[in-house]
Amino acid sequence: MDKIKENNTHIEIYSVFDEEFLKYGKVIEGINFTSFVTYLEEKTHIPEQGNIYVASDREMEEMSLAKVVQETLYGGMDIEIGYCNGNNSFMNAQEYHKCSEINVGATDIVLLLSQVTDIKDGKLNTRAVKGFYVPKGVAVEIFATTMHFAPCKLSDEGFKCLVILTKGTNEPIDFEKGSYTQEDRLLFMKNKWLIAHRDSIPAKEKGAYAGIEGENIRVNY
Repeated sequence: MDKIKENNTHIEIYSVFDEEFLKYGKVIEGINFTSFVTYLEEKTHIPEQGNIYVASDREMEEMSLAKVVQETLYGGMDIEIGYCNGNNSFMNAQEYHKCSEINVGATDIVLLLSQVTDIKDGKLNTRAVKGFYVPKGVAVEIFATTMHFAPCKLSDEGFKCLVILTKGTNEPIDFEKGSYTQEDRLLFMKNKWLIAHRDSIPAKEKGAYAGIEGENIRVNY
């Protein structure tokens, strides 16, 4: 926590070990994620600019730990194991899936989180967002009702973060989107509902629904 400056944009930053995290997710105990963390350290890179997201990494999915995660944390459902590495410091958007997401940092990271119920009349105010410090190697489950986006870095080198989801999540939509509910306008990719800040790339360049009000949160370190 001493890496985080106090002048972050109107946001409270806690640790995932604090009680405030309990409604957003939980720290996973009993499973050793070292093999995945080592793989991210040794086999993946951080781009010079921006972020990269790999939804499915075959080498990690073939490790023995993958079967443990699939059976223990997803009840035997098919999963994809990948990663998000980058240089991000801004919130930019919030997304959610109809499944939990597992994150483990191969670096220290901050996750910016809110809840689906914080969306009111198609809008999310940034005052509802809280930050949570995740130390390197600590595995967390982010609940399906928790909104999140790319981690924020805590060093000039950037961040590396493991991402585990049900198989097929974040793949391109290959069907005609419906217009039955207000939620339909948030559907951005398969099993990915996203609400973006107007100043973000998802809103400006990728057609994401720009429903986040307030200043785009930045995490300083």
